Amino acid sequence: MTAGSVRRVLVLAGGISHERDVSLRSGRRVADSLAEQGVEVELRDPDSTLLAYLAETRPEVVWPALHGASGEDGALRALLEAIDIPYVGSRSDAARLAWDKPTAKTLVARAGIATPRSIALSRDVFRELGTASVLEQLYDEFPGAVVVKPARGGSAQGVTLVDDPAALPRAMVDAYNYGDVAVIEQKVVGTEIAIGVLDTGDGPVALPAVEIEPLSGVYSFEARYNAGETRFYAPARLADDVAARSAQVALAAHRTLGMRHISRVDLILDSEGTAWFLEANVLPGLTETSLFPLALEAAGHDIGWVYSELATAAIDDA
Repeated sequence: MTAGSVRRVLVLAGGISHERDVSLRSGRRVADSLAEQGVEVELRDPDSTLLAYLAETRPEVVWPALHGASGEDGALRALLEAIDIPYVGSRSDAARLAWDKPTAKTLVARAGIATPRSIALSRDVFRELGTASVLEQLYDEFPGAVVVKPARGGSAQGVTLVDDPAALPRAMVDAYNYGDVAVIEQKVVGTEIAIGVLDTGDGPVALPAVEIEPLSGVYSFEARYNAGETRFYAPARLADDVAARSAQVALAAHRTLGMRHISRVDLILDSEGTAWFLEANVLPGLTETSLFPLALEAAGHDIGWVYSELATAAIDDA
């Protein structure tokens, strides 16, 4: 199949995760961008009839614009593989690795990539060993500021920056509201950047880094998706050598986790220019305020053309 020859794409958006609204916005943007390229697009919310519908209609390619567990934990992707329908994005095994933050951090650390010191605690362990004793150990282990977040999930939901130890119990509760495992991670002070990785068939390429400057000081859910609450610089305001090293870290993380087509690697640069890996996303947000589209524009790419090329690449990789 030649580049740009994709004719019909089924975009899946919505789902039942905490990130449903973001997914609907991403899916609409993808669908509109593909339609502008002359692609026939159907936008569908997954439900109990989806598998039968896929078996009956056999779409040329599926674009899972499903954020949260329903689209990023690998389960849906495994089903698409089982019924032999091409889809855009990382395969199910890579999605499972990236979706679980402690697993992703372990793998990239073994590959020589810097990542902040952290500990993952299940809700059961937190209860069984006693809240007071676990918190006391955490205070000793992480004397400075920490970030507490769910081990799985995105869009900064359930994430808390803890500067005062007294706020740690509340932060743990907030993280457990979104999953059974919480990650307590040493905060690295520096510049937060996101680097998109794009592969339309010729190998992964790092897009220009996007620098994130939330006006509140915290890149929260609201800061991500409410226009005007965060300043974005695309490309990031980095020295050429720092930008180049950061791009190499993003590419190394992308390859280490086995991702394909599209990903976003979140990093923080300390005062010495070291890029610390925070997490990787197999399905970066694609809304009007999302970082991946900003990076595409900074690279001079037409978004609709890129999305069409990704759909074609998915067919070629099937």
